Amino acid sequence: MADTDMSDETAENDESVTDAAELAVREGEGDAPADDAKSAPEDRGAAGPFDLSEVPAMRPYVDLGGIKIAPREGLQMRLEVDERAKRVVAVTLEFAESVLQMQAFSAPKTTGLWHGVRREIGQQLAAQGADVQEEAGRLGPELVTRSEAPAEQGGGVRVARFVGVDGPRWLLRGVIMGRATVDAEARAKIDEIFRETVVVRGDQPMPPSELLLLTMPAGVPQAGPGAA
Repeated sequence: MADTDMSDETAENDESVTDAAELAVREGEGDAPADDAKSAPEDRGAAGPFDLSEVPAMRPYVDLGGIKIAPREGLQMRLEVDERAKRVVAVTLEFAESVLQMQAFSAPKTTGLWHGVRREIGQQLAAQGADVQEEAGRLGPELVTRSEAPAEQGGGVRVARFVGVDGPRWLLRGVIMGRATVDAEARAKIDEIFRETVVVRGDQPMPPSELLLLTMPAGVPQAGPGAA
């Protein structure tokens, strides 16, 4: 069962990474052909993240429209809302001292977005003064960023890991923060949550890199403004 209470501090911490990631997806549409290959674990179809067509209809999920979340005890959830556009732009999950923020985007049928998007995110955050490194992870190539946290948020170094998986006509992008950025056991739990996620792309025509619509179910709090 999912708990829905989330802290204001977490919302402040992940606003900037949401901005950079969504902007990078929009700008990554014109990437060079070398960046067009799909990036996904070899067992994605069997182990996720899943397309709606790949999961049993009777399995319970928290339905957020473009994304479905598998419930689990202790999982806290918040929806990030762009107050200017009056739309939900991301879902943020907190579990076992770790945070996972996810967005899903439309993508071409035969090519992927993650390689180009990853490069754009790295360039944008490096321009903002962050230290950016690329590593090989269980989900594929990922970015590890380190930046100075504002004094009003306690200062110190903030670490985030950006992950992405290309699926059938979609990209699921995640930002990992908290304990899972440095602890292997915590990271494995967050990877499980990411891979249990279902993306609902729909059959309607959409341009590449368009954010999939998220909807707000009853009982889930929203965070805003400025999430996008």
